[in-house]
Amino acid sequence: MTLTNVAALVWDGVAPFEFGVLCEAFGLDRRDDGVPLLEFAVCAPRPGPVEFSLGFSLNVEHGLERLEEADLIGIPAMRRSDGLPAGVEAALLRAFERGARILTVCSGAFALGEVGLLDGRECTTHWKYTDELAARYPEAKVVPEVLYVDAGQIVTSAGTAAGLDACLHIWRQEYGAAVASMVARRMVVPPQRDGGQAQFIARAVPECDADTLAPLLAWIAENLHEELDVDSLARRSLMSPRTFARRFRAETGTTPHAWVTSQRVLRAEQLLEQTDRPVEWIATEVGFGNAATLRHHFTRVRGLSPQAYRRRFAC
Repeated sequence: MTLTNVAALVWDGVAPFEFGVLCEAFGLDRRDDGVPLLEFAVCAPRPGPVEFSLGFSLNVEHGLERLEEADLIGIPAMRRSDGLPAGVEAALLRAFERGARILTVCSGAFALGEVGLLDGRECTTHWKYTDELAARYPEAKVVPEVLYVDAGQIVTSAGTAAGLDACLHIWRQEYGAAVASMVARRMVVPPQRDGGQAQFIARAVPECDADTLAPLLAWIAENLHEELDVDSLARRSLMSPRTFARRFRAETGTTPHAWVTSQRVLRAEQLLEQTDRPVEWIATEVGFGNAATLRHHFTRVRGLSPQAYRRRFAC
């Protein structure tokens, strides 16, 4: 199912930031930047005013019937103690059964738990609520602390910014790296954070510029063809390998190997979309060394071979 139609589902108690994530990611017209325009609508159990968690309201034009035409349904954070409004469970089940994808942001995952759509699936939510999610829905396979989980038709994400990461992940799957990067650029956020990265890092704000790895990360992104193992990067940073690995995880929320691999896959995506260079050349250019290694990492991360990705997204 090609993504052309998105519906944000809200009811009383909706969190404004997480609702705004869905509007910002899918509701704006960015055709002047080459981004496809999606049909976007907000719907509620019944048309009329919906109260946000901070005390103001939004007048919603569409009812649950709007979900019937959506390729993607987004559910922002809601009050976890509330049950589902009348009609929501049946509407979500109908949408899922016809193949629609459903994305939740933060505590929106609890709505899918109530419906039973998390049963037997990996999922996540904000790190403060993962234990509660697992306790309330024991059939769900809750993955704590990750940014988002893509379980096919169901995509669940953690709080606030992780919802943007999940939205960009969907843009990338549907329209390729170039479009996803443009959406990210317009939102002034990083173009890619893999779902498996930690929700929070040990030291989110460096104490001073000299103490951050940001210059090294920028250098890596420009030199992906180099030898980028922990030992060589530690030497470049004037640290021991153990200290470097610990610092890297503290600043990025992931390991050096995982971060470098994700950057190499992202660069390979761009080259597959924008050039007709052979896969073997691209593998060398991005540091994978050979086409077989590129195919292994690319297929594991994207679910498509490099050749299939090029056929789908080449400019």
